[in-house]
Amino acid sequence: MSEKIQSLRGMPDILPADAPLWQHLEDTAAAVLRRYGYARISTPILESTALFTRSIGAATDIVEKEMYTFADRHEESISMRPEGTASVVRAMLQHGLLQTPGQKVWYQGPMFRYERPQRGRMRQFHQIGAEVFGLAGPDIDAELIAMSARLWSELGILGQLRLELNSLGSPAERRQYRSQLHDWLAQHRDSLDEDSQRRLDTNPMRILDSKNPAMQALIEAAPKLSAALGDDSRRHFEQLTGMLDAMGIAWQHNQRLVRGLDYYTHTVFEWVTDDLGAQGTVCAGGRYDGLVALHGGPEVPGVGFAMGEERLVELLGQQQRDFGQRPDIYLIIADPQLQAEALALNERLRDALPGRIVLSNLAGGSLRAQFKRADRSQAQIALVLGSQEWAAGEITVKWLRSERAQTSVSLAQLADWLQQNMPNN
Repeated sequence: MSEKIQSLRGMPDILPADAPLWQHLEDTAAAVLRRYGYARISTPILESTALFTRSIGAATDIVEKEMYTFADRHEESISMRPEGTASVVRAMLQHGLLQTPGQKVWYQGPMFRYERPQRGRMRQFHQIGAEVFGLAGPDIDAELIAMSARLWSELGILGQLRLELNSLGSPAERRQYRSQLHDWLAQHRDSLDEDSQRRLDTNPMRILDSKNPAMQALIEAAPKLSAALGDDSRRHFEQLTGMLDAMGIAWQHNQRLVRGLDYYTHTVFEWVTDDLGAQGTVCAGGRYDGLVALHGGPEVPGVGFAMGEERLVELLGQQQRDFGQRPDIYLIIADPQLQAEALALNERLRDALPGRIVLSNLAGGSLRAQFKRADRSQAQIALVLGSQEWAAGEITVKWLRSERAQTSVSLAQLADWLQQNMPNN
């Protein structure tokens, strides 16, 4: 017997029992995004490695340690996308979609990073993201955050999340602060852990994100980025927070929030929960005003976010809600000779009752066994089709979730009867 092949480590299956949670999340997100004027875009999983090294930064953990990168048959370096923004920018530029300010797009799909699998962090993970191009003001930042807050509200998890905000300032201000931070941390090199010593000369701002308890006092004493911001950057942040206050969206100023990607400027934010252990960030984003130009395009500002579906699904699963899709109708076939007629009847019902879930018993078995299957399916109604019913042009209707009496209905009138008598979806 051949050895069973297992899935790759950190690349889990999404099984049918879990699929309703995922579908609920994705359907709700798509509906909210559509209401705010976002159009869907889909990009390839494989891209040129240069796209990510240029966008994300060669000294980031993603590029240094986490990307799935390999040479194709022509010895060109290609990578599986570790995030979505760089690919969206490439697509918008390639297809000339940045001519009109206010372009809004969203995406959904798998991303890939090679890291140690743990709760809330897989090697293949899924993101839903939104990006806006051509708008530089804090109002689009505020609307984007408000849109995410509306999504959490409609998913029923807003109370489990808190919004953390910071400003990274302009690229020049960020460079100035990075140099200042490097010099200060270099004076305390012996107090840095191994990971922070590695980051000191390549990406010192990421040291502020360290979760090492032994590092917290040192990080708290480090120079603050807010002190390096100029008047324009301060004004942008103050206007943003004022708009959030006006909309009633609570926020916290986290001066240690720097994000792990080099392309961020000005606004950065995260939605964080305490209900998922160490991997508490479920959505993160910010402004990336120089990214389009970095890829050879015009000076077009951009802002966006990405949310982790795995972590959001876990939060939804804690609600003890039933997200399953229960069938409305289950057709029981009392006479095996009527299998073809039963299938044709089901198709007519699906035509007449769009949106209703109609199942048919396809596994044979006794009438008792079929009723057990119908009950286990959680269907509202069982339709029983036997030779006597067929000869009389009727079908038996049995209610499975209520005390309503069993009845017989004309096959010709069945669809109309169901429309009038079945409860709304």
